[in-house]
Amino acid sequence: MTMTTLGIVLSSLKYGDSSLIVRIFTRAAGLKTYMVKGVLKSRRGKLKSAYFQPLTQLELVVSHREKAEMHYIREARISVPYASLPTHWTKQAIVLFLSEVLTKSIREQEKNEPLFDYIASSLQWLDAHEEVVNFHLVFLMQLTKYLGFYPDTSGMSNSYFDLVEGVFSKEAGIHPGIQGEELVHFKTLLGTNFEALKNVQLSKQERRDLLDHLLSYFEVHLQGFNQPKSLAVLHEVFS
Repeated sequence: MTMTTLGIVLSSLKYGDSSLIVRIFTRAAGLKTYMVKGVLKSRRGKLKSAYFQPLTQLELVVSHREKAEMHYIREARISVPYASLPTHWTKQAIVLFLSEVLTKSIREQEKNEPLFDYIASSLQWLDAHEEVVNFHLVFLMQLTKYLGFYPDTSGMSNSYFDLVEGVFSKEAGIHPGIQGEELVHFKTLLGTNFEALKNVQLSKQERRDLLDHLLSYFEVHLQGFNQPKSLAVLHEVFS
């Protein structure tokens, strides 16, 4: 079946000398894997290797075969040209980190338009703004809404957050959790959108600790999720 859809590149892997295997989260069909033959050597073809950089937003004409694990791209063009993401060092580090998180988090073979639209609009915001040092923290927190494990905020006045249950409690239980000053920062994230990022004041260590808690939360709730390899690069950028 041939269709036209928007897509966000999650990852690409070199295959042989000249081809790529690309994982793309499409708006119309969910997560799909594509074989892009000869793209690394062909200079005149319709498909360019630059199209398949992490989190590039594309408009695609694709061929999907029922029950096949690998599909094919007939045509592609950039649907949202980024102005700053390709050249801004801090934003590049954020993009690489988030692409890895999304690759580990999204397994849906069915379409999920709200999740796609959230990711697409968030990347456009990141591209257009300069105050981005805490962007990845807010992005991850909001992402849990679309993945199905956003924290239950009904007990936010309590002094402990249970990472396993996803709820606030009055005291620590048997599960790992967050408390003290780190919980204050965690609660701040729950009420923050991108436009309010400039109001989030964190030291380098506080930012790092909060990210570690968020990634632990993902590990608990997503089977097979583990620490992104790009985390070290992100820490280096913000050190």
